[in-house]
Amino acid sequence: MLKKVYLTILGLITCVCSLKAQDPQYSQFYAAPLYISPAFAGSAFAPRLTFNYRNQWPSLNANFITTSFGADMYFDKINSGVGLLVTSDQQFTNLKTTDLGLQYAYHLKVNEQVSMSLGVQGSYVSRSINFKDYIFGDQIQNYLSTGRFPPSADPILAGGNVAPQLNYMDFSTGALVYTDQFWGGITVNHINRPNQSFGTSEARLPMKYSVIAGYRIPLADYVIGNNLGDAIEKEKSLTPVINYKRQGESDQLDVGMYLTYSPLVVGLWYRGIPLKKYTKDGASIPSHDALVGLIGYRQDNFSIGYSYDATISTLSGTGGSHEISISYIFNDLFDLKPAPRRNKKELSCPKF
Repeated sequence: MLKKVYLTILGLITCVCSLKAQDPQYSQFYAAPLYISPAFAGSAFAPRLTFNYRNQWPSLNANFITTSFGADMYFDKINSGVGLLVTSDQQFTNLKTTDLGLQYAYHLKVNEQVSMSLGVQGSYVSRSINFKDYIFGDQIQNYLSTGRFPPSADPILAGGNVAPQLNYMDFSTGALVYTDQFWGGITVNHINRPNQSFGTSEARLPMKYSVIAGYRIPLADYVIGNNLGDAIEKEKSLTPVINYKRQGESDQLDVGMYLTYSPLVVGLWYRGIPLKKYTKDGASIPSHDALVGLIGYRQDNFSIGYSYDATISTLSGTGGSHEISISYIFNDLFDLKPAPRRNKKELSCPKF
């Protein structure tokens, strides 16, 4: 019985933390382009499908599982990309969030060297939580005095509703600037700060700010191409990358490198805030999170990648995090007679 109470309290703590500020975060952030920013919609300049799966802390009862499916394409006549992003996030076993987002991005060529993309996203979000496995405070008080767990009289369960559901709209925007070798951008999520509360009090979702940047260093001569066909097979490069995120009182930094030796991509980076510390039981503890390793493979228009997060924080015994990404680009899907593609400014981030 005490074990049940302990697991219940652990689940409630996880629920409270998830309601505060945190969006799911992908290690392979450049393999989830539509999730990172709506400005990536149409960035392949061809129809593209993406799939991402992440299982965080599988050794804990309170783990996080996120699945995302994306589809986008580019319309040459209006210099625009459109995208569809469906994300399902399960936090422990009781809290589930499904996000259906539509994206639009306008691609602008500033000059011969520099291009820009400006994107917006509108999402319909459905969020549900099942309280049937939880023990509430009034039940614990009753157990301490009588040794029994009667039904809870907590107001959140009024009317016998043990699986409340919440629906709301969510809006985001993003911008990218890129050349043949450099890219950088900023994304702002939850602009309207939707209310996530299942009860009578408000729980506004804080806005999330993300900054990404990278620089590709060629290691040998290769043809840039359009990320399609044989051209990409010639790439040999080293790419340092950075991804900084801040949401509410929480922030996080990913910094590392990718090595591309077509058709393989390998990467290693660090997640945490190197100089930031927090206090626990009177001790000052560095804000380190994980070391992440990646391996990816590309064959023609098909790409697959796997990454593993090795936890280096004080949260031990989590089992790390496993992530898989898959994408496919459809070359000339709607062209009855294939024609030479216009030379477009490519995003320099690694493709896998």
